[in-house]
Amino acid sequence: MAIKVLVVDDSATARAILVDILKSDPGIGEVDTAPDAYIARDKIVKNKPDVVCLDVEMPRMDGITFLRKLMKHMPLPVVMVSSLTQKGAQTTLDALESGAVDFIGKPHSNIYEGSSEIKDELLSKVKNAAYAHVTKHDTNIQTKHLTYQSQLETTQKLIAIGASTGGVEALKEFLMQFPRNSPGMIIVQHMPSNFTKQFAERLNSICQVDVKEAENNDTIVQGQVLIAPGDLHMVLRRSGHRYYVQLGSGEKVSGHRPSVDVMFNSVAKSAGANAIGVILTGMGSDGAKGLLNMRNSGSMTFGQDKQSSTVYGMPKTAYENGGVIVQDSLANLPSKILKHLEKETE
Repeated sequence: MAIKVLVVDDSATARAILVDILKSDPGIGEVDTAPDAYIARDKIVKNKPDVVCLDVEMPRMDGITFLRKLMKHMPLPVVMVSSLTQKGAQTTLDALESGAVDFIGKPHSNIYEGSSEIKDELLSKVKNAAYAHVTKHDTNIQTKHLTYQSQLETTQKLIAIGASTGGVEALKEFLMQFPRNSPGMIIVQHMPSNFTKQFAERLNSICQVDVKEAENNDTIVQGQVLIAPGDLHMVLRRSGHRYYVQLGSGEKVSGHRPSVDVMFNSVAKSAGANAIGVILTGMGSDGAKGLLNMRNSGSMTFGQDKQSSTVYGMPKTAYENGGVIVQDSLANLPSKILKHLEKETE
């Protein structure tokens, strides 16, 4: 069935270009437009589109305000269209935390000249968004604060986590449950280079654990979370009893840089049974092979289930190829992980 899309943008030029791109794909059917949030609301009620492409900066009501209203009353898969500047990154993170499935960046140059830059990305993300699982977005979710009592504090344990589409909100919910004395964590979340530092800072302001964008040779320490910088692979290394991360460019792996597979494969090699692997919501299969390698090296592995995933792609592939030992909801995973660690150290 062809996907129905509504493009919401105050620029007639931008609307025309996005419509042309979307109509070029046979998998996309009806494409409608709206110049502002109020007209968009009426068209959503009347036509019930499968996906909304939403501009951030609009008159009368900005895109973030409209998104929050939409996700509260009429949740739909939304792909945000925003600039990839520092300010744009902040706004995009607001959007992803407010329920947007994904985002694309407007070209830095003239949008006519830059339309070829975003064509493949736009088509891919809109088609993926059509199959995303979205629900009414509650900004007042009560977060459980777990405890962790390890009998062997000297045991070097670490948790490696991979996420993609839907991961911004999932990681927030996931990490907020962990206590300050949790094992060190490393994360790959698919993001552009100027997003990850701000994302880490946001998480650090609301979590009990310390969260930072990883730097080359950072040591894995208890109570700290390292997030791979956008556009750089992150691998785990070991020197004696010390685990640390190394960053590098290199080719994209599984279509991504940073790649979850690259990180998981390095964890399997360097940490084995001392590590726990976790794969969360995301489109595609990045991390599935690496998680299986972790399991085969002695690591305990966890995967997010279909019901709680925005996109059950990465965790589904990992589960089906045997990489996931325990599959559960996002809300339950932190407690399952900590209980497993406590049993191991008794």
